[in-house]
Amino acid sequence: MIVVTGAAGFIGSNLVTGLNRARYRDVVLVDDFSRPDRVRNYEGKQFTTKVDRREFPHWVRENHRFVQVILHLGARTDTTELSWEVFQELNVDYSKEVFNLSIEFGLPVIYASSAATYGIGEQGYSDSHELVSSLEPLNPYGRSKNEFDRWVLSLDRKPFFWAGLKFFNVYGPNEYHKGRMASVVFHAFNQIRDTGGMKLFRSHHPDFRDGEQARDFIYVKDVVDVIIYLMENRPASGLYNLGTGRASTFLDLVTCTFQAMGKEPSISFIDTPEDIRERYQYFTEAKMGKLRDAGYGKEFTSLEVGVKEYVSDFLMNGMIY
Repeated sequence: MIVVTGAAGFIGSNLVTGLNRARYRDVVLVDDFSRPDRVRNYEGKQFTTKVDRREFPHWVRENHRFVQVILHLGARTDTTELSWEVFQELNVDYSKEVFNLSIEFGLPVIYASSAATYGIGEQGYSDSHELVSSLEPLNPYGRSKNEFDRWVLSLDRKPFFWAGLKFFNVYGPNEYHKGRMASVVFHAFNQIRDTGGMKLFRSHHPDFRDGEQARDFIYVKDVVDVIIYLMENRPASGLYNLGTGRASTFLDLVTCTFQAMGKEPSISFIDTPEDIRERYQYFTEAKMGKLRDAGYGKEFTSLEVGVKEYVSDFLMNGMIY
């Protein structure tokens, strides 16, 4: 059995499809399955059973001998949520429980960290373990991910294989339920469809012109490919960046969206909301040497190709992957 936590969510549901396409069908889905807006993310997929996230620790104790690996993607991902208690419970304490179960029963585990751990990037974007203790995330979400990374690295005893993946800006199908936290491509598509134009956040940083804020955008199918590679090959345990290694501006991203929709770009600028302005990352770009050294050689999907596929194959038709 392969366990996927967060299986009803964005990346988790894509991972289940990727596993099915790689001929893995004995998959256990773990999540809070009470939300109707996420049902179609997992219906129609091949899996063995669903387990409520609150029952999962008990389930592992009863079924650990059948489990080959835990892919722990379940998390609270709202970067605008300011309540530390929410993140402490869901992203730190619950993840510690999952990780400790992996140690107790000898199960390999791959879990979701985040590029939000890097803060404004003043120390760069290296996934070196030596940097983790000095990182200063900009929001409670990033802090929760970094605190868990620090805890894992502090352990004397760990699973025989583990990997923490620092996801950069992931976009792609199955994020209809994410609301404000959906990718820029998703919001751009909807805004362009409804208004004919796109409003981007104005820069409030002297080093960046409007629209030239840049992020490392990675297509969710590439994320799935990397997770499956690590699951199957088990290179050196540790933290791994998961981006493309190449930053693109928001202007580039939105222009690709217009082109995928067959429309001429019409872009204007608005002030960045004050509730996120002081915690806004203006540039991210993953250092990808560690993953490449671990043997992952597949090229990442270009922004143009990824956005075109996402828009034409999924958003235009309201489809799920």
